[in-house]
Amino acid sequence: MEKRSNVGIFTVGHSNVEADRFLALLRQHAIRLVVDVRSVPYSRFNPQFNREILRSTLRAAGITYSYGGAELGGRPDDPSCYEDGEVRYELIAGQVWYQEAIGRLLETAAQWRCAVLCAEEDPLKCHRHHLITQTLLERGAAVWHIRSDGRLEKALCQQPPPKQLSLF
Repeated sequence: MEKRSNVGIFTVGHSNVEADRFLALLRQHAIRLVVDVRSVPYSRFNPQFNREILRSTLRAAGITYSYGGAELGGRPDDPSCYEDGEVRYELIAGQVWYQEAIGRLLETAAQWRCAVLCAEEDPLKCHRHHLITQTLLERGAAVWHIRSDGRLEKALCQQPPPKQLSLF
């Protein structure tokens, strides 16, 4: 039986906002740790969110950065998570390495006020909602999405979950 959680966790998408606006969103919600779940933590169009630059920006603001994209990213290296070249979230969710990473995320969230970070502002277009959030909800965590205007959206369980998320 899965260990049930009673922690709360936030998610946020950096989108194309300036670094100062992004930091203001994190401060508004008292986020102390950002867990980056991008499979590739770099942006050609928004270099302020490239891994090293983001880590430095957050550190200067007193916020801790952690990279979790290897296990929690939406495009894992594990070929068993794909069918016909398309990522399948239910296959990722069934992986031991993914479930262990979710367990570590929940343990971390019990200690720190943290936000899971990805690139997409709209959580409904992102694996952080369709994969990570759904797993967290199944484990009993409360999840809130930080939107670009600063408001919080309480995450809800979706039935049935999409097999994949088409971004293109």
